[in-house]
Amino acid sequence: MNFLVYIEHRGGELKKASLEVLGEARRLASDGDKVTALVVGHSVTEIVSAVSTAGADTILVADQEILGTAAADTIATVVTQAIADQDSSVALFACTVAGREISAMVAADHGTCVAADCTAIARDGDTIAVERPVFAGKAVLAADIVSYPGVVSVRPNYGAPVDSPTAAAEVVAFAPSMEPSKARVVEVKQEQNEAADLTEAEIIVSGGRGMKGPEQFKILEELAGVLGATVGASRAAVDSGWRPHGDQVGQTGKTVSPKLYIACGISGAIQHLAGMSSSRCIVAINKDANAPIFQIANYGIVGDLFEVVPALKSALE
Repeated sequence: MNFLVYIEHRGGELKKASLEVLGEARRLASDGDKVTALVVGHSVTEIVSAVSTAGADTILVADQEILGTAAADTIATVVTQAIADQDSSVALFACTVAGREISAMVAADHGTCVAADCTAIARDGDTIAVERPVFAGKAVLAADIVSYPGVVSVRPNYGAPVDSPTAAAEVVAFAPSMEPSKARVVEVKQEQNEAADLTEAEIIVSGGRGMKGPEQFKILEELAGVLGATVGASRAAVDSGWRPHGDQVGQTGKTVSPKLYIACGISGAIQHLAGMSSSRCIVAINKDANAPIFQIANYGIVGDLFEVVPALKSALE
């Protein structure tokens, strides 16, 4: 059983979640199996170097100028051809915004579906079993992949990267055949933010309606600065114009799985829980002792967040 992992990168930066998925592929592989990392783009030498000791047997490199501005449909075509070239049984993606789109197109090319947003993946002989949260995290769906090649996407922060400094992968050039795409990336505008992307952040400090206004998020930003965290927000805060949509955690925002999630002034509406209930440790701060967020929190503080958060920051400092 051979595995192919799509390596996602943007602006010369490798997505950490791709290394986690590559580590999972290495763990699933048995003796005689092959793990291939696929790098698609233009001038990707640094990306290839970063992946070289991360668990792959082979790094397949599709490096063409046209691929530097390729849209998802073109990249999906490259992945589909790479699966055939490497005789891969399972194609693995990080479940990022790009990973969701490309994996769906690759699955369509093979007449199958995606086992999406998985938080566990295991192998029993020639069977791959996956698990993913459903119903806003209230249940876990377990399924076996019954047709190959299978397409799986793994939620960020649920894989484990590996480092094999003595086992550098073989780098192989790959020249896929492509038809002109109807779309291409014209420009990428990146927000000036030193914090990690919400979907990859290990610590998130989120605020909700209880923050009372946009200026109050400053205390969350200060706490996040001490923790090395990323600031998120509930839909209520975003709809009120207090934070940009890119900060929204929830069913209509981003699904996150950090090691630590601190919810400040968030009641715990089902829409929000759907996006963060798989966090490893949840700390809730709310003055309403009956807030639903406390039902899933590992630790709860009933109190005024405008007193608790500064006190917490001070203690951590």
